Amino acid sequence: MIDATDEQDPYIEHRRLLFATAYRMLGSVTDAEDVLQDTWLRWRTVDRHELRHPKAYLVRTVTNLSLDRLTSARAVREVYVGPWLPEPLLTSPDVAADTELADSVSTAMMVVLETLSPVERAVFLLREVFAYSHAEIAQTLERPEPTVRQIAHRARDHVQARRPRFDSDRNQRRKITTHFMEACAGGDLNAVMELLAPDVTAWSDGGGKVTAARRPLHGADHVARWITGFLAKPGLADLTMEPVVVNGELGILATLGGHPVGAITFDIADERIQNLRFQVNPEKLSGLTPHNGWTLP
Repeated sequence: MIDATDEQDPYIEHRRLLFATAYRMLGSVTDAEDVLQDTWLRWRTVDRHELRHPKAYLVRTVTNLSLDRLTSARAVREVYVGPWLPEPLLTSPDVAADTELADSVSTAMMVVLETLSPVERAVFLLREVFAYSHAEIAQTLERPEPTVRQIAHRARDHVQARRPRFDSDRNQRRKITTHFMEACAGGDLNAVMELLAPDVTAWSDGGGKVTAARRPLHGADHVARWITGFLAKPGLADLTMEPVVVNGELGILATLGGHPVGAITFDIADERIQNLRFQVNPEKLSGLTPHNGWTLP
């Protein structure tokens, strides 16, 4: 990690914002941390007396480094084993209480952002999440402002068309989360099915590293049988599940021997679980460690 302690340093002042930008761009805690490390190395060598707007320089650097990394990552994801899901990140209850902020970092939103081109993703995030003007974004990405406006409009329409519709009642979500964990822990197939929407879809990201469904699963019966069958494996006899705030929403953290082995996030519509996402790839679980130190502005 970066060794920097001067709280007056603009990099330290804006570090949470920089991480939030990189994480939303890349969908990866590990890659976001790498981008911040590269940004810090550049920041150390820049002539700060020549910088009129340090924050703008830092955001521009993080955005462009993320764009470079995201573009190269596309080729890797084309041969990814099974469904690709973003790395989950433990977030504070304060994030969950802010509906707009929670939506901007939710797993559902991160999945939708993955369908944008790298430049569309950058423009959408800078404009819709961080409220930058078209002129500021044009300067950051070194593109004409009219072009940025077109990209922003196209990206916004794309996201709105694909964004899942779900209920945001926090008490209802807490109740369903508790019942889902109890049904899973008891191996109760019928109880699990009753919590799932008839047309539920489940994705599991094992990345070829651990057992996971290679394709999305559809339908309450199919999904419930897969869940109960998976949890019945002898190696998971000591699995513990607990409710935690993941990506701004109440989800479930699964641990074995005190170590994170997976995260479950989901959407709720009409008092049923509509979409289920299981992140069990061991290479994508660093954000589930409470002491990672990251919070999202």
